[in-house]
Amino acid sequence: MAWIQLKFNYKHPDADSLSDYLMELGALAVTFLDAEDKPILEPKPGETPLWEHLIVLALFDADADTKDIDSAIQSHAFAQHIGQQYEWEIIRDQDWERSWMENFKPMQFGSRVWIVPSWCEAPDPEAVNIKLDPGLAFGTGTHATTALCLQWLDGADLKGKTVVDYGCGSGILAIASLLLGAEKVYAVDIDPQAIEATRQNLERNGIASNRLVLGLPEQVDLPQADILVANILAEPLRQLAESIANSVQLGGNLVLSGLLETQAGELNSLYSQWFEMDAPKVQEDWARLSGTRKS
Repeated sequence: MAWIQLKFNYKHPDADSLSDYLMELGALAVTFLDAEDKPILEPKPGETPLWEHLIVLALFDADADTKDIDSAIQSHAFAQHIGQQYEWEIIRDQDWERSWMENFKPMQFGSRVWIVPSWCEAPDPEAVNIKLDPGLAFGTGTHATTALCLQWLDGADLKGKTVVDYGCGSGILAIASLLLGAEKVYAVDIDPQAIEATRQNLERNGIASNRLVLGLPEQVDLPQADILVANILAEPLRQLAESIANSVQLGGNLVLSGLLETQAGELNSLYSQWFEMDAPKVQEDWARLSGTRKS
């Protein structure tokens, strides 16, 4: 059995209407991929978030009339938002799933940490390999903010430490901390979907549940941790500054990301009330802040 797949770039926030239209044209399935590696850092409870710039994959029966479909799409208002990349290809048997999976490869962060999708072999079996599959846009390491935090954790001595992951999303930073030697991690997020994603990823990586305290912020009593990592947004980092600072013990470390380079100076100054702050680390216009709690 064979199908045909239409692939194109689409830059517009109204993806649902596009999906509905493609289904009206006979699409059997429509998949959206992030075209720019931008995280959706704080989806609201019950919300299925999407990116503005997408790669669209639409699956049709092999006998579908591609000329009619092309004509219908190009004559629709959607056409003005479709990029130059526009192609049809034949997909045989289970190649639809395989084609989707091929968009995700193992990624290395620092010298020790790899993010490895479940269908891939670990490039370095002796490394710290985090098994993580793409899901509800909570972050799989592809975005600069997550990468910056993973790089910091990779270079730190976490053995026996207590870590707080503030805004855990997929749990990637919590899991990395545990696999890098942290004794215990406290992970919180405002979204129940993130809590469930973290719990599933913890199981996928074979980590004992008693090493992770997980829940909504009001459900978890945060300790004064050795290390606190918060990859969220600039505004909550600003509003929660004192609470975040009080969750780090004297001499402990702070790692903040989810903010743009242009926002780094203000937040560095704000947190310098409690921390000896390092110079911001920048990657692709995004910044990571770090510091040591003053005694």
